[in-house]
Amino acid sequence: MAANGNYVDPEKLKLLLEDQKDTNKQTKKHFRSSETVRDIVLGVSDGLTVPFALAAGLSSANVSSSIIVVAGIAEVVAGAISMGLGGYLAAKCEAEVYNSELKQKHRAIMDDPELEAATTAEILSKHGIEPQESEPAVKALRRNPQLWVDFMMKFELGLEKPDPLRGLISGLTIATSYTVGGSVPLLPYFLFPVAGEALVASVILTIIALMIFGLAKGYFTGSNPFKSAIQTAFIGAFASAAAYYLAKLIKY
Repeated sequence: MAANGNYVDPEKLKLLLEDQKDTNKQTKKHFRSSETVRDIVLGVSDGLTVPFALAAGLSSANVSSSIIVVAGIAEVVAGAISMGLGGYLAAKCEAEVYNSELKQKHRAIMDDPELEAATTAEILSKHGIEPQESEPAVKALRRNPQLWVDFMMKFELGLEKPDPLRGLISGLTIATSYTVGGSVPLLPYFLFPVAGEALVASVILTIIALMIFGLAKGYFTGSNPFKSAIQTAFIGAFASAAAYYLAKLIKY
């Protein structure tokens, strides 16, 4: 069908101009799930590794298990707060960047609509909209400034409106994951009063936990689960060994 000056192919513009609440629901759910998995991976990996290395280093200094427990709990609490706050601030920063770009785009559309219209036509052409179809589409967008801004934020800048609760959810997820991960290497020190015995149990327990975590991480991230398990366990073992022998070196 030939296009005239007032015709816009509804099928070609559907993805670009509609609200897309139904079509984007699954994508947004997947995106949020990916963010949650990322936060859990960040929290658990650090939680398993840092307290593990701390406990191993203190064990080499021949201190009692009770001292290691106190130091470990203090580290887990401080680490969870620090990591959680970092996740919260990172998400808030993303929201601030989005809002800043949103304000700039509003100003650009008001101050130089012709340039923005030309940019819009270029974007439409990249999505298969013919020049004779893009002209009425651009005119339709210009009649609806808010829709035009939303269009440009998504298709020119590649920015999605952030979830206002993202910062809080991210911070709590990372902090909780860090606490759960950090409790694993410390558990044997609650059970064994002799630090040397607790260290052996902590090493075994933490390496197993790291491998299980690596398998899960590989499964959820789409990488090789067994390779991920080996890499994760190796990193944790290397960190604890480095802390252990460094503490011995400093002691002597």
